[in-house]
This record gives sequence, structure tokens and C-alpha cells, in this order.
Amino acid sequence: MKLRGRVHRYGDHVNTDVIIPARYLNTSDAKELAAHCMEDIDPEFVNRVEPGDIIVGGEDFGCGSSREQAPLAIKTCGVSCVIAASFARIFFRNSINIGLPVLVCAEASAEAAAGDEMEVDLASGRIENLTQGRTYQAEPFPEFLQQIIAAGGLVAHVKKKVTAGG
Repeated sequence: MKLRGRVHRYGDHVNTDVIIPARYLNTSDAKELAAHCMEDIDPEFVNRVEPGDIIVGGEDFGCGSSREQAPLAIKTCGVSCVIAASFARIFFRNSINIGLPVLVCAEASAEAAAGDEMEVDLASGRIENLTQGRTYQAEPFPEFLQQIIAAGGLVAHVKKKVTAGG
């Protein structure tokens, strides 16, 4: 699966409280959550983000509270994937569970600039910064994770397997 989009750049330790502030957690409506995505760190994010865009963060992206609404808000905004130097473990797992690809690549994270155009190949782990003409290598997603992401998340993947009888 190949993804392509414009970079929205953030630094280190972007926590779940700024991805989706706690004051909006009184709803389970993904679109309502998405309307407030990143507003405490970047109030104009929801006005700039376009389907397919990519968030690039630094170290420990998604740290803080263990809230599954954070990757859900990001995905519902139309972000195709998140690339960072490292992720909080629970954010990484929650992202996969809802079908949001997250890739660890310190080099791509360090060199990407806001507005750069990137292409990501999940099967090979290849990240290409088309604006800068640079290529990076992240750990490729194993086939079973690609299937979970393609299905739209873990629950959808399991339902599909149960329905297919296998």
C-alpha cells in the first residue's frame, strides 16, 4: 500500500492531550473528535489538513494518557500515516488497532519540513521525501499488519476473517 501526502511537522513529546484535548472526550463521534484534532498545539491544523496528508513528529509521539481517541481523531481528519523518531507504545498499538499506519524513522523525522510532499510504501517501509529528493528506510509492515490496516483496523479485520470463515 502506497500513501502520498503533504507533511504537517511537529516536534518531540507530542502527547495525546494536545492531539485531542480532554475537554472533547465527552463524545464518541469520530468526526467531532477530528474537528478538534491538534488544536492545542496547532489551532489551524484542521483547516489545513487534506486527505492523505502525513504527520511527522519527533521522539515519543503520542505519549501521555492512553486514549484511543488520539489516533482516531488523526485518522478521521484524513491523515494517511504518522512518521516519527519514536512512538509511545500504547499510541502505536492504538493506531494499528484503528487502522492508522505509524512508522518509526528517525532520519525522515529529523529532515522533513512542513509542506514537504512525501510518499510512503508500507509494504517495503520506503519513505520518499519528494520535495527534498531524499529516501529513507523504515521497518516495513509485516503482511498481517498490512491486512489490519487495509481492513480499517483490528475489529474490521477480525470481522472480515470470521465472515470468511478463517
